[in-house]
Amino acid sequence: MTDGTTPPTVPGGPPFTDLPERYTVISADCHGGGEIHGYRDYLPARCHAAFDTWVAGYEIPYEDLKGDLGPRNWDSDRRMRDLEADGVVAEVIFPNTVPPFFPKPSLTDQPPAANAGDLALRWEGLKAHNRWMVDFCAATPGRRAGIVQIMLHDIPAAVAEIRWAKDAGLTGGVLLPGTPPGSGLVPMFDYAHYEPLWRVCEELGMPVNHHTGSAAPPAGDTDVDKVVFLTEVSWWAHRAFTHLVVSGAMDRHPELQFVFTEQGTAWIPEETRRLDYYWHRMSTAVGSQEYEWGSALVGRMALKPSEYWARQCHVGASFQRPAEAKLRYQVGVDRIMWGSDYPHKEASHPFSREALQLTYNGIDPVEVAAMVGGNAAKLYGFDLAALAPIAARVGPRVEQVWVPLAAEDIPVGADKCPAFVGVAGVKP
Repeated sequence: MTDGTTPPTVPGGPPFTDLPERYTVISADCHGGGEIHGYRDYLPARCHAAFDTWVAGYEIPYEDLKGDLGPRNWDSDRRMRDLEADGVVAEVIFPNTVPPFFPKPSLTDQPPAANAGDLALRWEGLKAHNRWMVDFCAATPGRRAGIVQIMLHDIPAAVAEIRWAKDAGLTGGVLLPGTPPGSGLVPMFDYAHYEPLWRVCEELGMPVNHHTGSAAPPAGDTDVDKVVFLTEVSWWAHRAFTHLVVSGAMDRHPELQFVFTEQGTAWIPEETRRLDYYWHRMSTAVGSQEYEWGSALVGRMALKPSEYWARQCHVGASFQRPAEAKLRYQVGVDRIMWGSDYPHKEASHPFSREALQLTYNGIDPVEVAAMVGGNAAKLYGFDLAALAPIAARVGPRVEQVWVPLAAEDIPVGADKCPAFVGVAGVKP
Protein backbone atom coordinates (compact mmCIF):
# COMPACT_ATOMS: atom_id res chain seq x y z
CA MET A 1 0.00 0.00 0.00
CA THR A 2 1.05 3.62 -0.49
CA ASP A 3 0.72 6.52 1.91
CA GLY A 4 -2.14 7.83 -0.21
CA THR A 5 -0.09 10.60 -1.84
CA THR A 6 2.62 8.81 -3.83
CA PRO A 7 2.33 5.68 -5.98
CA PRO A 8 4.32 2.54 -5.18
CA THR A 9 7.62 2.31 -7.02
CA VAL A 10 7.10 -0.78 -9.09
CA PRO A 11 9.03 -0.99 -12.37
CA GLY A 12 6.98 -1.68 -15.45
CA GLY A 13 3.51 -1.08 -14.10
CA PRO A 14 1.23 -1.63 -11.13
CA PRO A 15 2.24 -3.74 -8.14
CA PHE A 16 1.67 -7.46 -8.44
CA THR A 17 -1.83 -8.52 -7.47
CA ASP A 18 -4.09 -11.48 -8.00
CA LEU A 19 -6.66 -9.23 -9.65
CA PRO A 20 -8.06 -9.97 -13.09
CA GLU A 21 -7.03 -7.83 -16.03
CA ARG A 22 -10.06 -5.54 -15.63
CA TYR A 23 -11.85 -4.00 -12.67
CA THR A 24 -15.37 -5.02 -11.74
CA VAL A 25 -17.01 -1.61 -11.44
CA ILE A 26 -20.27 -1.26 -9.53
CA SER A 27 -21.80 2.19 -9.39
CA ALA A 28 -23.12 2.76 -5.87
CA ASP A 29 -24.98 5.84 -7.05
CA CYS A 30 -27.26 5.62 -10.07
CA HIS A 31 -30.80 6.91 -10.47
CA GLY A 32 -33.85 5.58 -12.24
CA GLY A 33 -37.60 5.26 -12.20
CA GLY A 34 -40.65 4.52 -14.27
CA GLU A 35 -42.14 6.60 -17.05
CA ILE A 36 -44.93 8.57 -15.43
CA HIS A 37 -47.77 6.74 -17.18
CA GLY A 38 -46.04 3.42 -16.64
CA TYR A 39 -46.68 3.60 -12.91
CA ARG A 40 -50.45 3.23 -13.36
CA ASP A 41 -50.41 -0.56 -13.49
CA TYR A 42 -48.50 -0.65 -10.19
CA LEU A 43 -51.17 1.35 -8.34
CA PRO A 44 -54.15 -0.34 -6.68
CA ALA A 45 -57.30 -0.15 -8.82
CA ARG A 46 -58.97 2.17 -6.32
CA CYS A 47 -56.34 4.81 -7.19
CA HIS A 48 -56.66 4.63 -10.97
CA ALA A 49 -59.29 7.33 -11.32
CA ALA A 50 -57.35 9.72 -9.10
CA PHE A 51 -54.18 8.95 -11.05
CA ASP A 52 -55.86 9.54 -14.43
CA THR A 53 -57.09 12.94 -13.24
CA TRP A 54 -53.71 13.87 -11.76
CA VAL A 55 -51.55 12.78 -14.70
CA ALA A 56 -53.78 14.48 -17.27
CA GLY A 57 -52.87 17.87 -15.85
CA TYR A 58 -49.32 17.16 -14.75
CA GLU A 59 -46.30 18.70 -16.48
CA ILE A 60 -42.92 17.06 -15.88
CA PRO A 61 -40.68 19.79 -14.43
CA TYR A 62 -37.26 18.69 -15.76
CA GLU A 63 -36.06 18.53 -19.36
CA ASP A 64 -33.83 15.49 -18.72
CA LEU A 65 -36.93 13.46 -17.85
CA LYS A 66 -38.48 14.25 -21.24
CA GLY A 67 -37.74 13.47 -24.88
CA ASP A 68 -34.82 11.23 -25.74
CA LEU A 69 -33.14 11.64 -22.33
CA GLY A 70 -36.01 10.39 -20.20
CA PRO A 71 -35.96 6.72 -21.25
CA ARG A 72 -32.50 6.29 -19.76
CA ASN A 73 -34.39 5.94 -16.47
CA TRP A 74 -36.68 3.07 -17.51
CA ASP A 75 -35.47 1.59 -20.80
CA SER A 76 -33.64 -1.45 -19.44
CA ASP A 77 -31.71 -2.36 -22.59
CA ARG A 78 -30.61 1.19 -23.32
CA ARG A 79 -29.52 1.72 -19.76
CA MET A 80 -27.45 -1.44 -19.75
CA ARG A 81 -25.77 -0.45 -23.01
CA ASP A 82 -24.92 2.96 -21.57
CA LEU A 83 -23.44 1.53 -18.39
CA GLU A 84 -21.43 -1.19 -20.10
CA ALA A 85 -20.01 1.34 -22.56
CA ASP A 86 -18.95 3.32 -19.51
CA GLY A 87 -17.22 0.32 -17.93
CA VAL A 88 -19.90 -0.31 -15.29
CA VAL A 89 -21.29 -3.83 -14.76
CA ALA A 90 -23.81 -3.31 -11.95
CA GLU A 91 -25.56 -0.48 -10.13
CA VAL A 92 -27.39 0.65 -7.01
CA ILE A 93 -30.51 2.55 -8.08
CA PHE A 94 -31.84 5.56 -6.19
CA PRO A 95 -35.09 7.19 -7.40
CA ASN A 96 -35.11 9.84 -10.11
CA THR A 97 -38.41 10.17 -11.98
CA VAL A 98 -41.61 11.62 -10.56
CA PRO A 99 -43.83 8.98 -8.90
CA PRO A 100 -47.63 9.29 -8.89
CA PHE A 101 -49.11 12.23 -6.98
CA PHE A 102 -45.76 13.96 -6.39
CA PRO A 103 -45.08 17.43 -7.81
CA LYS A 104 -41.34 16.72 -8.12
CA PRO A 105 -39.03 13.72 -7.69
CA SER A 106 -39.58 12.13 -4.32
CA LEU A 107 -35.89 12.22 -3.36
CA THR A 108 -36.08 15.96 -2.75
CA ASP A 109 -39.80 16.53 -2.25
CA GLN A 110 -41.36 15.06 0.87
CA PRO A 111 -44.94 16.14 1.57
CA PRO A 112 -45.82 18.18 4.66
CA ALA A 113 -46.93 16.03 7.55
CA ALA A 114 -50.19 17.89 8.05
CA ASN A 115 -51.83 17.07 4.72
CA ALA A 116 -53.34 13.65 5.39
CA GLY A 117 -55.13 13.25 2.04
CA ASP A 118 -52.02 14.16 0.09
CA LEU A 119 -49.98 11.80 2.23
CA ALA A 120 -52.22 8.83 1.49
CA LEU A 121 -51.98 9.28 -2.27
CA ARG A 122 -48.26 9.94 -2.25
CA TRP A 123 -47.69 6.83 -0.17
CA GLU A 124 -49.48 4.80 -2.82
CA GLY A 125 -47.32 6.52 -5.43
CA LEU A 126 -44.11 5.53 -3.63
CA LYS A 127 -45.29 1.97 -3.25
CA ALA A 128 -46.02 1.90 -6.99
CA HIS A 129 -42.43 2.96 -7.62
CA ASN A 130 -41.15 0.22 -5.32
CA ARG A 131 -43.13 -2.41 -7.18
CA TRP A 132 -41.95 -1.07 -10.52
CA MET A 133 -38.37 -1.26 -9.21
CA VAL A 134 -38.76 -4.94 -8.39
CA ASP A 135 -39.61 -5.70 -12.01
CA PHE A 136 -36.87 -3.40 -13.32
CA CYS A 137 -34.21 -5.17 -11.26
CA ALA A 138 -35.56 -8.59 -12.23
CA ALA A 139 -34.98 -7.71 -15.91
CA THR A 140 -31.19 -7.95 -15.31
CA PRO A 141 -30.70 -10.51 -12.51
CA GLY A 142 -27.78 -9.77 -10.22
CA ARG A 143 -26.90 -6.43 -11.82
CA ARG A 144 -29.26 -3.99 -10.12
CA ALA A 145 -29.79 -3.31 -6.44
CA GLY A 146 -33.02 -1.38 -6.14
CA ILE A 147 -33.66 0.83 -3.13
CA VAL A 148 -37.05 0.82 -1.41
CA GLN A 149 -38.63 4.21 -0.70
CA ILE A 150 -40.52 4.91 2.50
CA MET A 151 -42.18 7.86 4.21
CA LEU A 152 -41.58 8.75 7.84
CA HIS A 153 -45.12 9.91 8.53
CA ASP A 154 -46.31 6.40 9.45
CA ILE A 155 -43.55 4.26 10.93
CA PRO A 156 -45.57 0.99 11.13
CA ALA A 157 -46.44 1.35 7.42
CA ALA A 158 -42.78 2.01 6.61
CA VAL A 159 -41.72 -1.09 8.56
CA ALA A 160 -44.26 -3.21 6.68
CA GLU A 161 -42.98 -1.88 3.33
CA ILE A 162 -39.38 -2.68 4.27
CA ARG A 163 -40.37 -6.26 5.08
CA TRP A 164 -42.21 -6.49 1.76
CA ALA A 165 -39.14 -5.11 -0.08
CA LYS A 166 -36.82 -7.65 1.49
CA ASP A 167 -39.10 -10.49 0.44
CA ALA A 168 -39.50 -8.97 -3.05
CA GLY A 169 -35.74 -8.86 -3.64
CA LEU A 170 -34.87 -5.17 -3.40
CA THR A 171 -31.28 -5.59 -2.24
CA GLY A 172 -30.32 -1.91 -2.21
CA GLY A 173 -31.77 -1.35 1.24
CA VAL A 174 -33.87 1.60 2.37
CA LEU A 175 -33.84 5.23 1.29
CA LEU A 176 -34.06 7.25 4.50
CA PRO A 177 -35.81 10.58 3.88
CA GLY A 178 -34.59 13.68 5.62
CA THR A 179 -36.42 15.44 8.46
CA PRO A 180 -35.66 19.08 7.70
CA PRO A 181 -37.05 21.99 9.73
CA GLY A 182 -40.51 22.91 8.52
CA SER A 183 -41.39 19.38 7.40
CA GLY A 184 -43.44 18.62 10.51
CA LEU A 185 -41.63 15.30 10.88
CA VAL A 186 -40.16 14.04 14.13
CA PRO A 187 -36.42 14.86 14.07
CA MET A 188 -34.17 11.96 13.21
CA PHE A 189 -32.37 12.19 16.55
CA ASP A 190 -35.55 11.06 18.35
CA TYR A 191 -34.47 7.49 18.96
CA ALA A 192 -37.68 6.19 20.52
CA HIS A 193 -39.84 7.31 17.60
CA TYR A 194 -37.68 5.63 14.96
CA GLU A 195 -36.69 2.54 16.94
CA PRO A 196 -38.99 0.19 14.96
CA LEU A 197 -37.34 1.39 11.75
CA TRP A 198 -33.79 0.74 12.96
CA ARG A 199 -34.81 -2.59 14.45
CA VAL A 200 -36.31 -3.98 11.24
CA CYS A 201 -33.42 -2.78 9.08
CA GLU A 202 -30.88 -4.43 11.38
CA GLU A 203 -32.96 -7.61 11.59
CA LEU A 204 -33.23 -7.92 7.79
CA GLY A 205 -29.72 -6.69 6.98
CA MET A 206 -31.10 -3.79 4.95
CA PRO A 207 -28.61 -0.89 4.54
CA VAL A 208 -30.02 2.54 5.38
CA ASN A 209 -29.16 4.98 2.58
CA HIS A 210 -29.22 8.74 3.04
CA HIS A 211 -28.79 10.63 -0.24
CA THR A 212 -28.04 14.30 -0.58
CA GLY A 213 -31.05 16.43 -1.47
CA SER A 214 -33.51 14.77 0.88
CA ALA A 215 -32.77 16.73 4.05
CA ALA A 216 -32.79 20.38 2.97
CA PRO A 217 -35.73 22.61 3.96
CA PRO A 218 -38.25 23.48 1.25
CA ALA A 219 -36.92 26.04 -1.23
CA GLY A 220 -38.50 28.28 -3.81
CA ASP A 221 -37.88 28.46 -7.55
CA THR A 222 -36.00 31.75 -7.85
CA ASP A 223 -32.36 31.83 -8.91
CA VAL A 224 -31.42 32.81 -5.35
CA ASP A 225 -33.34 29.83 -3.91
CA LYS A 226 -31.61 27.47 -6.31
CA VAL A 227 -28.12 28.75 -5.51
CA VAL A 228 -28.76 28.55 -1.76
CA PHE A 229 -30.03 25.00 -2.20
CA LEU A 230 -27.02 24.05 -4.31
CA THR A 231 -24.47 25.44 -1.86
CA GLU A 232 -26.12 24.12 1.29
CA VAL A 233 -27.69 20.82 0.24
CA SER A 234 -24.76 18.64 1.25
CA TRP A 235 -24.45 20.35 4.64
CA TRP A 236 -28.04 19.46 5.45
CA ALA A 237 -27.38 15.87 4.41
CA HIS A 238 -24.27 15.58 6.60
CA ARG A 239 -26.35 16.39 9.69
CA ALA A 240 -27.94 12.96 9.49
CA PHE A 241 -24.71 11.35 10.68
CA THR A 242 -24.67 13.43 13.87
CA HIS A 243 -28.36 12.81 14.48
CA LEU A 244 -27.99 9.06 14.05
CA VAL A 245 -25.05 8.97 16.44
CA VAL A 246 -26.59 11.07 19.21
CA SER A 247 -29.90 9.24 18.94
CA GLY A 248 -28.16 6.06 19.98
CA ALA A 249 -29.30 4.25 16.83
CA MET A 250 -25.79 3.14 15.96
CA ASP A 251 -24.96 2.24 19.55
CA ARG A 252 -28.05 0.10 20.10
CA HIS A 253 -27.95 -1.54 16.67
CA PRO A 254 -24.30 -2.39 16.01
CA GLU A 255 -25.05 -4.51 12.93
CA LEU A 256 -27.05 -1.74 11.22
CA GLN A 257 -25.19 -0.21 8.25
CA PHE A 258 -25.62 3.38 7.02
CA VAL A 259 -24.66 4.85 3.64
CA PHE A 260 -24.16 8.58 2.95
CA THR A 261 -24.34 9.04 -0.82
CA GLU A 262 -23.48 11.90 -3.19
CA GLN A 263 -22.39 14.14 -0.34
CA GLY A 264 -18.68 14.17 -1.12
CA THR A 265 -15.97 12.40 0.83
CA ALA A 266 -13.68 15.12 2.20
CA TRP A 267 -16.15 16.15 4.92
CA ILE A 268 -15.89 12.83 6.76
CA PRO A 269 -12.43 13.09 8.40
CA GLU A 270 -13.08 16.63 9.57
CA GLU A 271 -16.58 15.87 10.84
CA THR A 272 -15.54 12.79 12.77
CA ARG A 273 -12.61 14.72 14.29
CA ARG A 274 -14.95 17.56 15.26
CA LEU A 275 -17.45 15.24 16.90
CA ASP A 276 -14.70 13.28 18.67
CA TYR A 277 -13.46 16.59 20.11
CA TYR A 278 -16.91 17.30 21.53
CA TRP A 279 -17.17 13.75 22.85
CA HIS A 280 -13.86 14.25 24.67
CA ARG A 281 -14.94 17.59 26.14
CA MET A 282 -18.34 16.29 27.15
CA SER A 283 -16.81 13.34 28.96
CA THR A 284 -13.76 14.92 30.61
CA ALA A 285 -14.06 18.71 30.89
CA VAL A 286 -15.73 18.81 34.30
CA GLY A 287 -17.19 22.24 35.01
CA SER A 288 -17.50 23.17 31.32
CA GLN A 289 -20.72 23.83 29.46
CA GLU A 290 -19.94 20.88 27.19
CA TYR A 291 -19.68 18.55 30.17
CA GLU A 292 -22.86 19.89 31.75
CA TRP A 293 -24.90 19.42 28.60
CA GLY A 294 -23.33 16.27 27.17
CA SER A 295 -21.82 14.06 29.86
CA ALA A 296 -24.98 12.02 30.38
CA LEU A 297 -25.40 11.30 26.66
CA VAL A 298 -21.73 10.48 26.08
CA GLY A 299 -21.78 8.26 29.14
CA ARG A 300 -24.43 6.09 27.47
CA MET A 301 -22.29 5.56 24.36
CA ALA A 302 -19.82 2.73 23.91
CA LEU A 303 -17.81 4.38 21.11
CA LYS A 304 -16.66 7.72 19.77
CA PRO A 305 -18.30 9.10 16.59
CA SER A 306 -15.25 8.17 14.49
CA GLU A 307 -15.52 4.61 15.79
CA TYR A 308 -19.19 4.38 14.88
CA TRP A 309 -18.23 5.57 11.40
CA ALA A 310 -15.53 2.90 11.09
CA ARG A 311 -17.92 0.17 12.27
CA GLN A 312 -21.19 1.04 10.57
CA CYS A 313 -20.93 3.75 7.93
CA HIS A 314 -20.12 3.90 4.24
CA VAL A 315 -19.84 6.70 1.71
CA GLY A 316 -21.42 6.55 -1.73
CA ALA A 317 -18.51 8.44 -3.31
CA SER A 318 -20.10 9.77 -6.47
CA PHE A 319 -17.57 10.90 -9.10
CA GLN A 320 -14.86 10.95 -6.43
CA ARG A 321 -12.19 13.60 -6.98
CA PRO A 322 -8.44 12.91 -6.92
CA ALA A 323 -8.00 14.97 -3.73
CA GLU A 324 -10.67 12.88 -2.02
CA ALA A 325 -8.94 9.63 -2.95
CA LYS A 326 -5.88 10.85 -1.02
CA LEU A 327 -8.03 10.84 2.14
CA ARG A 328 -9.03 7.21 1.72
CA TYR A 329 -7.19 5.94 4.82
CA GLN A 330 -8.85 8.59 6.97
CA VAL A 331 -12.26 7.69 5.58
CA GLY A 332 -11.55 3.96 5.40
CA VAL A 333 -10.67 2.17 2.17
CA ASP A 334 -13.32 -0.40 3.06
CA ARG A 335 -15.94 2.36 3.49
CA ILE A 336 -15.71 3.99 0.06
CA MET A 337 -18.03 3.02 -2.81
CA TRP A 338 -17.54 4.83 -6.11
CA GLY A 339 -20.59 5.95 -8.08
CA SER A 340 -21.18 7.50 -11.51
CA ASP A 341 -24.50 9.25 -10.72
CA TYR A 342 -25.94 8.08 -14.05
CA PRO A 343 -28.02 9.57 -15.69
CA HIS A 344 -27.70 12.99 -14.00
CA LYS A 345 -26.18 16.02 -15.72
CA GLU A 346 -23.18 16.04 -13.37
CA ALA A 347 -22.60 12.29 -13.74
CA SER A 348 -19.23 10.92 -14.81
CA HIS A 349 -21.07 9.07 -17.61
CA PRO A 350 -20.01 8.74 -20.40
CA PHE A 351 -16.50 9.55 -19.15
CA SER A 352 -16.29 7.14 -16.21
CA ARG A 353 -13.24 5.31 -17.53
CA GLU A 354 -11.33 8.59 -17.66
CA ALA A 355 -12.71 9.65 -14.28
CA LEU A 356 -11.51 6.43 -12.68
CA GLN A 357 -8.08 6.86 -14.23
CA LEU A 358 -7.90 10.48 -13.10
CA THR A 359 -8.81 9.67 -9.50
CA TYR A 360 -7.21 6.29 -8.88
CA ASN A 361 -4.00 6.32 -10.92
CA GLY A 362 -0.98 5.12 -8.97
CA ILE A 363 -3.11 3.64 -6.17
CA ASP A 364 -2.69 0.01 -5.17
CA PRO A 365 -5.07 -1.92 -7.47
CA VAL A 366 -6.30 -4.00 -4.54
CA GLU A 367 -7.56 -0.81 -2.91
CA VAL A 368 -9.01 0.45 -6.18
CA ALA A 369 -10.85 -2.83 -6.73
CA ALA A 370 -12.45 -2.47 -3.32
CA MET A 371 -13.49 1.16 -3.81
CA VAL A 372 -14.89 0.78 -7.33
CA GLY A 373 -16.77 -2.45 -6.77
CA GLY A 374 -15.77 -4.81 -3.99
CA ASN A 375 -17.12 -2.74 -1.13
CA ALA A 376 -20.46 -2.22 -2.84
CA ALA A 377 -20.67 -5.92 -3.65
CA LYS A 378 -20.16 -6.82 0.00
CA LEU A 379 -22.70 -4.33 1.34
CA TYR A 380 -25.43 -4.76 -1.28
CA GLY A 381 -24.98 -8.46 -1.98
CA PHE A 382 -23.68 -8.45 -5.56
CA ASP A 383 -22.03 -11.70 -6.65
CA LEU A 384 -18.56 -10.74 -7.88
CA ALA A 385 -17.98 -14.18 -9.38
CA ALA A 386 -21.14 -13.86 -11.47
CA LEU A 387 -20.17 -10.35 -12.58
CA ALA A 388 -16.59 -11.33 -13.47
CA PRO A 389 -17.30 -12.49 -17.06
CA ILE A 390 -19.08 -9.20 -17.79
CA ALA A 391 -16.24 -7.21 -16.23
CA ALA A 392 -13.75 -9.17 -18.35
CA ARG A 393 -15.58 -7.86 -21.39
CA VAL A 394 -16.35 -4.23 -20.47
CA GLY A 395 -14.47 -3.25 -17.30
CA PRO A 396 -11.63 -0.67 -17.24
CA ARG A 397 -8.20 -2.24 -17.53
CA VAL A 398 -6.16 -2.24 -14.32
CA GLU A 399 -3.05 -1.14 -16.19
CA GLN A 400 -4.90 1.76 -17.83
CA VAL A 401 -6.28 3.09 -14.56
CA TRP A 402 -2.79 2.89 -13.03
CA VAL A 403 -1.39 5.46 -15.51
CA PRO A 404 -2.02 9.18 -14.86
CA LEU A 405 -4.57 10.71 -17.22
CA ALA A 406 -2.90 13.07 -19.67
CA ALA A 407 -4.49 16.47 -20.21
CA GLU A 408 -5.00 15.73 -23.88
CA ASP A 409 -6.96 12.60 -22.95
CA ILE A 410 -9.60 14.48 -20.96
CA PRO A 411 -12.73 14.26 -23.12
CA VAL A 412 -14.47 17.35 -24.40
CA GLY A 413 -17.41 18.05 -22.13
CA ALA A 414 -15.99 16.18 -19.13
CA ASP A 415 -16.04 19.34 -17.03
CA LYS A 416 -19.78 18.85 -16.50
CA CYS A 417 -18.68 16.30 -13.89
CA PRO A 418 -17.09 17.64 -10.67
CA ALA A 419 -14.46 14.88 -10.75
CA PHE A 420 -12.68 16.70 -13.59
CA VAL A 421 -12.92 20.28 -12.34
CA GLY A 422 -9.63 21.92 -11.41
CA VAL A 423 -7.36 19.41 -13.16
CA ALA A 424 -5.02 20.28 -15.98
CA GLY A 425 -6.88 20.87 -19.20
CA VAL A 426 -10.20 21.63 -17.52
CA LYS A 427 -11.30 25.08 -16.45
CA PRO A 428 -12.11 25.43 -12.71
